[in-house]
Formats: sequence, structure tokens, C-alpha cells
Amino acid sequence: MDQVIHKFTDEVDGSGDEEKKERDIIGRRFVIMKSLIAVLMGVVIMLLVFSCATVPTEPLTSGELRLLSMQVPSRITVGFPYDLIIIFRADGKPEISKACCSWSGGGPYCFKARNLKYGSPGNFIIELPPADPGTYTMECYAEYLRDGETQRTNVISSQIDVFSGAR
Repeated sequence: MDQVIHKFTDEVDGSGDEEKKERDIIGRRFVIMKSLIAVLMGVVIMLLVFSCATVPTEPLTSGELRLLSMQVPSRITVGFPYDLIIIFRADGKPEISKACCSWSGGGPYCFKARNLKYGSPGNFIIELPPADPGTYTMECYAEYLRDGETQRTNVISSQIDVFSGAR
């Protein structure tokens, strides 16, 4: 008898439909959250795979220079040159003759390495010319002397954003 009264009451006031709609909304939100988590996990895994793919992980060979990363200024403004810091590991103290960079396929353009600091890791600076506004993928490598011959390092990359001077 109570079931009949509840069913009758739900049909009259429509509360059964509202509860069903609320359960449907909660169910959809749950599905969306699960999908979003799956997508984010996929992005994280891809970033981990690609970040590891750019720097070799095996031990350095005799006299080898290996680039690890670059530090790009957080704000690059059109019309102003900027310093790029290249981080490296080296066996010994190789003579770095130049560093070359390309922006989204343009280049490479080569620059003299300055303020060379050996260590674990070491670093050097190159001054890059002003760029046009936009977002670019910058790829860099260095050339150095090893056993009397010029050698080229691995390539490292980073995304850079160049802003117009107006804020």
C-alpha cells in the first residue's frame, strides 16, 4: 500500500522525474570527469616520453659534450635582444666554438658562446637577436672541438613566446 501511495505521490508532484534528472546529471558529470582524467593522464604520459626523448641518458663518452636544457626568459619582447642560457654536461672541458638555433624551421643561426662555466652541470650564454611576435619552437645545438675535430651536440628544444612591446 505504501508503494502505491509513493508512486501516486511521485506521479502527482513530479518529484520522481526531478530525482531521475538529478541522477542523470550526476551520472553525466561522473562520465565527463572520468574522460577528462583519462585525457590529462594521456597528456602527462606524452610529455614524459617526449621530454626523455630529447636528451640521451647513456653515460658520456670521452670528450663528449651533451646539451641538457635551455633557460628562456619568461618575457621576450619584440625589438630587444635576449640571453639564452644553455645547460650542458661534458667530459673534460671541451672548447665550444658556437651554438646554433632555429625558430620553427627558420635558420639555423649561429652565435658565439660566452660566459662559459664548466661544472656538473655547466652552462653558457648566447645572445639572440630580436624576434617577431608569436610562438615558436626553438631548437639549438652546439659545435665543439673533440680530439682536434669539430663535433655537433644533440639538439634541445623549447617553446618561446615573443610579445609585442605594448601591454
